[in-house]
Amino acid sequence: MSDVGDIVLVVDDAPRSLGALCRELEEHGYTVLVASDGESALERLELVTPDAVLLDALMPGLDGFETCRRLKSNPAWSHIPVIFMTGLSETDHIVKAFGAGGVDYVVKPVRTPEVLARLAAHVRNARAARMARDAIDIGGHGVLMVDAHRRIAWRSPRAAAMVGEFFGGDDSACAEWLDKSVAAGGELHTFTRGGHTISARQLGAAGLGETMWLLGMRGDDAPSASRLATALLTPRETEVLSWIAKGKTNRDVGDILGMSPRTVNKHLEHVFEKLGVETRAAAAALASRELG
Repeated sequence: MSDVGDIVLVVDDAPRSLGALCRELEEHGYTVLVASDGESALERLELVTPDAVLLDALMPGLDGFETCRRLKSNPAWSHIPVIFMTGLSETDHIVKAFGAGGVDYVVKPVRTPEVLARLAAHVRNARAARMARDAIDIGGHGVLMVDAHRRIAWRSPRAAAMVGEFFGGDDSACAEWLDKSVAAGGELHTFTRGGHTISARQLGAAGLGETMWLLGMRGDDAPSASRLATALLTPRETEVLSWIAKGKTNRDVGDILGMSPRTVNKHLEHVFEKLGVETRAAAAALASRELG
């Protein structure tokens, strides 16, 4: 069964053909939203953030592949798992779906029990990952993941800023330094450039062949100014953030401030970037903590 509040957006140009699936989803506790094309799906996302998207690949206008790419390019939506549902079963199409940002692929005619099992797993995994990222974002920690091929697979906003400052944004140079640090032994490793020092501590294995590192800078333990105070938010961005922290949706904020939900979302994108967070929940939690 779905956790209370799980929302699924079903995107298909022939939604009636998926009536049985939608009924099963609702019987399993999901709230089901339906869009008949890519453009209307993106418009739905301006109003509500679902826990997962079931997406047809072939649709008139904006197809599923491009819809997924646009969804994943927006920081506010990038965490949403997208499961492709399509009659296309060739390897090239499957590769294209994963390349666009999909996490799974089911072939029509869909088998409802299979879709339910896959959906539950992806929603659960995405929620766990999102909660971990929110905790890292809110705390302002410099955390990054190195995969089995010694490449940086993920980094928090704080870690990204440090990689940019010390390695010119070159992930491979940072990964090489970390690799040499492992070979050198010890727990804490440092790198100095321009009179500033960055440190790295290996936190251990975090997945299959993945290693987690905690980055820091000299003086990080010293008291720091409020992140909101140093983010240089505009008055309008501050207003939007304050209402988001109160649990308002984009539509609610738009009605309150006299702007469209799309404009609210654009303000949020700037807020995420300035605060150095990746998700709506992290921004709201940070605002709640500092604004009271």
